Amino acid sequence: MSEGTKTIEVPEQRDDQACLSVHDLLKVMVSRRASDLHLKVGSPPGMRIDGTIRPMQMPTMEPSEVEEMIRDVLTEEQFERFAREGDLDCAYSVRGLSRFRVNTFKQRGTMGMVVRRIPRQVPTIEELGLPPIFKHVAGMSRGLVLVTGPTGCGKSTTLAAMVNEVNCTRPVHIVTMEDPIEFVHEDKLAYVTQREIGSDTADFASALRRALRQDPDVLMVGEMRDLETIALAVTAAATGHLVFATLHTTSAVQSIDRIIDVFPPAQQNQIRMQVAGALQAVLSQTLLPRIGGGLVAAHEILLGIDSVRSLIREAKTHQMHNIIQTASREGLRTLEANLNELIHKKVITYETALVKANYPQQLDRTGRAAGRPAMVR
Repeated sequence: MSEGTKTIEVPEQRDDQACLSVHDLLKVMVSRRASDLHLKVGSPPGMRIDGTIRPMQMPTMEPSEVEEMIRDVLTEEQFERFAREGDLDCAYSVRGLSRFRVNTFKQRGTMGMVVRRIPRQVPTIEELGLPPIFKHVAGMSRGLVLVTGPTGCGKSTTLAAMVNEVNCTRPVHIVTMEDPIEFVHEDKLAYVTQREIGSDTADFASALRRALRQDPDVLMVGEMRDLETIALAVTAAATGHLVFATLHTTSAVQSIDRIIDVFPPAQQNQIRMQVAGALQAVLSQTLLPRIGGGLVAAHEILLGIDSVRSLIREAKTHQMHNIIQTASREGLRTLEANLNELIHKKVITYETALVKANYPQQLDRTGRAAGRPAMVR
């Protein structure tokens, strides 16, 4: 599998150009600062730039072209597994260019692929512009820290920055479980072990179960997908480990409910007690288009303060939003408060915030004058 690339410029206004190789497309993807490359039969290649998917000025792709590109990225073993199972996640590196996360899939009897670009350097909390509370949370010695949000909101990048903070500041053993490994962490002050689901271990649950015998101080679970993984992660956090994990939820309150609701009713009271005791933070994020181009993250921050723990124990999470609103001095913040701040600073428009808000009525309508809607370029 070749890692070489060649520089090819793709004219913006031509639609008769022959399809490029996958390496050529990755080169163009990086040069245009696209986050994702979409390859699908019957459509031209598309790239997501500043949150919007834009078709390239190229011919529609034939089944043989898409299959050839997938074969160029996957090993023979991976392709056989993909052909057998219908989809596959893996990582792919092109020397001198970048690292990528790859998902191959089948749809309507044809093959497709989505490639996400991963920055070559592990980002820092400061480089991402994350609130100072993220550094404070990364400095905790134990407990459960959830980074949540919809698909494509940058959870993996935020998690990598927090793991990097631990790596740079504490002489501990960090064990990550990822599907696939995205950011590669070199040992700094910490000792970092990274395990990839599918190649290094069978699944998240078995990886997490075995990680507890590997003398870990910090565990990072790429995604809590099932009951067993969630139970093991909560138990690990309750027994003295710092556990970072992600969930696909759109608010801090929803994240707590998702963890508890996955268990049978007879076990929910017990898991409530465990979560209440182990929870350190839920850091929920979303990405929004900036005025003038680019993306900016907005966050909802829930910390494991006493009042929050009490509501979890008493199954009153529906009251938690009020706590987040009134406990700003303790570091908690609603998504709407952050959106209002971005509106007032003229970073985003009121209309943009309205799409992402969980409680639209809490947005400041005076922000309509903050700026014009972002132009998609």
